[in-house]
Amino acid sequence: MMFHSVQFMLLVAVTFAAYWAVHEKKWLRMGVLLFASLAFYAAWKPAPLVLFMGYALVNFISGQLLARLKARWARMLVLLLALTWHLGGLFIFKYLDLVLTTAGTIAVRFGWPEPPKPLGLLLPVGLSFVAFQAVSYVVDVYRGETSGRYSLFHHLVFKLFFPQVVAGPIVRSRDLMEHIDERPKMTPEEGAMGLFRIAQGVAKKLLLADVMAVSLIDRVYANPQNFSSLECVIATVAYTFYIYFDFSAYSDIAIGSAALFGFKFPENFNKPYHARNLFEFWNRWHISLSTWLRDYLYRPLGGNQGSKAQTLRNTMLVMTWGGLWHGADWKFMLWGGIHGVLLVLTRIKWWVFGKPKYDKWWKSLIGGSWAFFCVVFARVFFRADTTAKAIDVFEQMFKLTTSLANISRLAWGGMAAALILYMMPKVVFDKTGWLFVKSPVLVRAAALVGLGLAIRQIASFETQPYVYFQF
Repeated sequence: MMFHSVQFMLLVAVTFAAYWAVHEKKWLRMGVLLFASLAFYAAWKPAPLVLFMGYALVNFISGQLLARLKARWARMLVLLLALTWHLGGLFIFKYLDLVLTTAGTIAVRFGWPEPPKPLGLLLPVGLSFVAFQAVSYVVDVYRGETSGRYSLFHHLVFKLFFPQVVAGPIVRSRDLMEHIDERPKMTPEEGAMGLFRIAQGVAKKLLLADVMAVSLIDRVYANPQNFSSLECVIATVAYTFYIYFDFSAYSDIAIGSAALFGFKFPENFNKPYHARNLFEFWNRWHISLSTWLRDYLYRPLGGNQGSKAQTLRNTMLVMTWGGLWHGADWKFMLWGGIHGVLLVLTRIKWWVFGKPKYDKWWKSLIGGSWAFFCVVFARVFFRADTTAKAIDVFEQMFKLTTSLANISRLAWGGMAAALILYMMPKVVFDKTGWLFVKSPVLVRAAALVGLGLAIRQIASFETQPYVYFQF
C-alpha cells in the first residue's frame, strides 16, 4: 500500500472518522490506531508484524524494569539485553547476508571447499526505522529522559503507527507516546493543514520525483554507456533533486497524516541544498536520522569533547555506520565513508584556517557550491545498483562527450519544475498552505480534485516506490 495510493487515502479517511468518533475514550482511540496500523502493514506482508511486536514487547519489559531497578549494574544489564535484541534483529535480517556473502568470496579466494552461503532472508519493510526508534526509547528511559511505565498497548501503537512505520521520520517517544494519553485536539485549520501537507507530498512524488526518475534517471543508470558524459552528469544532478522530492514527499504525507490524529511529527528536511558546508547539509537532510546518529552514537562515543584525533575518528565511524544503515551493500558504506572523509577534511580545514563566517554573499555561494558538488559526487554510489555500476557512470562522465539528444522534453520539464519549486522561499509554501486553510470547504475540495486530475493527466506512467522504503 503506497503512501500516495487511493487505498492509503481511504485508510486514512476511515481511520480518521473512527478515531474522532471515539476520541474521548483513550483505549478505544488507541485501538483504532493499532487496528489501522496492523491493516496497513499487513497489506505489505503480515509476517514481519511478529518481529515488530517483539520489539514492542522487549521495550515494554525493559522500560518497566528500568523504571523499578536502582542498581546501576542491573540497569546497564537490562539496557544491554534490550540493545542486543533490537540491533541483533536488525543485523540478522539486514546485514547477515552481506557478511556471509563477503565471507564466501574470501573463502573462494583461499580455496575453502564449502564457503558460507547467504540465507536469503527477506528484509521487513521499515525494520531500520523501527529498530532505531526502539533503541532511542530504551536509551531515553535509561537516561531518565522519558517514562518507562507505559503499557504494552502504548508500545504497540508507538512502534506500528502507520504514518511512520515504513520510512520514518524516526519518531521518538516525546513526539508520539508521551501524547497518546492526552485527549486529542484538532482545530479545523490544523486538519486542513494536514490535508495540505498530504496533497503537497502526493504532488511532489507523482509530478516531480517520479517524472524525473522514469524519464531520465533510471534510463541513464541502467545503461550509462548509452548516454553522453553531460547526460550522465545531468541525470546525477537530477537524482540529487529526485531523492529530495521523493523522501520529502513521503515525510510530508507522514506529517500530514499524523496531524489528522492530533500528533505533531518533527520536520525531516530544511532546504538541504542551501547548506554552505557539509556540516550544515547534515543538519538539514533527513533530520530525524542525523539527530539520532548524533544523540545515540556520536555523543556516546565522545563527540567532539575528546582529542582532535578522537573527534575525527567519531566522525568517520558515525558517517560510515550512517551509510551502512541505508542498506546492506558496500556501496552504501562507501557513500557514508566519502561523506565521513569530506567532513573530516572540512573539520581539519577549520582547525587550521578557522571556521568561515559567510559574511559575504560570495562566500556563501562558494561554500554552498562546493557542498552541493560533494553531495552530487557521492550520490553516484548511492544511486548505482552496484559499486561497479557507479564506476561505469564515472567512466562515462570522464569521456567528456556533450550530446543532449537522449533527454526528453518531459525530463527537461520535470527538472525545471523541480528546480523552480526547490528554489522558492519557504514563505511561499507557508502562504499557499495558509490560503488553502482559510479557503471555503468547497474551494479546498475543488483544489484537491484539480490536483488529482492533474496527476492523472501528467503521471500516466507506473508510479515508483519510495526510495527509503528499501531501507
